[in-house]
Amino acid sequence: MESVVFIFSLIDCCALIFLSVYFIITLSDLECDYINARSCCSKLNKWVIPELIGHTVVTVLMLISLHWFIFLLNFPVATWNIYRYIMVPSGNMGVFDPTEIHNRGQLKSHMKEAMIKLGFHLLCFFMYLYSMILALIND
Repeated sequence: MESVVFIFSLIDCCALIFLSVYFIITLSDLECDYINARSCCSKLNKWVIPELIGHTVVTVLMLISLHWFIFLLNFPVATWNIYRYIMVPSGNMGVFDPTEIHNRGQLKSHMKEAMIKLGFHLLCFFMYLYSMILALIND
């Protein structure tokens, strides 16, 4: 059972790494004016909820399977994703809003957040890989 948890977590982490890279590429395209703010934000906003669900499912799965260290590592990031989604002001298009993305350095902060998430998911990938191999050897 433990190996199944880590196999699922590894697959989910691969998807989250892909999403982080996609966010970085799309935001850098906006920064270089290859795409406009409206198309960039619509592309990114449709992936906010799948990212939120994917990360929350892994966090809850680690809580249920009693892997406390990994749960405590994932919990702040999952909480930040939920907070960021809930605190979207009414009238905005989503987490990424085309009218505000160039204001007050939001583009740089979104880019920095995507880079930090990429680093976090890469760390989690190798942690899940090690745990999966250990679980498969022990079974």
